[in-house]
Amino acid sequence: MAKVYDELNQNLRDFIQEQKIFFTATAPKEGRINLSPKGVDTFRCIDNNTVAYLDLTGSGNEASAHLHEPGNGRMTIMFCSFSEKPLILRLYGQGKVIFPRHEAWDKFYSLFTPILGERQIVVLEIKSVQTSCGYG
Repeated sequence: MAKVYDELNQNLRDFIQEQKIFFTATAPKEGRINLSPKGVDTFRCIDNNTVAYLDLTGSGNEASAHLHEPGNGRMTIMFCSFSEKPLILRLYGQGKVIFPRHEAWDKFYSLFTPILGERQIVVLEIKSVQTSCGYG
């Protein structure tokens, strides 16, 4: 049974900390949805309403383009466990991209360990959180 929360709580933050992979989803107002796996040690819970990840170079940069689209910014981040304790956790909200030249870069970048290939930081202001059992 799915549960909906207004923000993260400590149990959900602990769950996030244990995961090795997460997925991001964005979409333009019109066109295809972008769904990407992410990993390494690139995700941070800043507070119960804000998370961020250090985005690395890869096959493309669609999420950044979608988040910059005027009137858009919609983003979902999903975690799912692959252990004996199944759970799916989705974070819904408004995303924004922080580039190295941005005035907020140092504030956010200080939360991460430098990694080869870093290109930007994506920050998600959480609007709602949903969990589901993860069985099956």
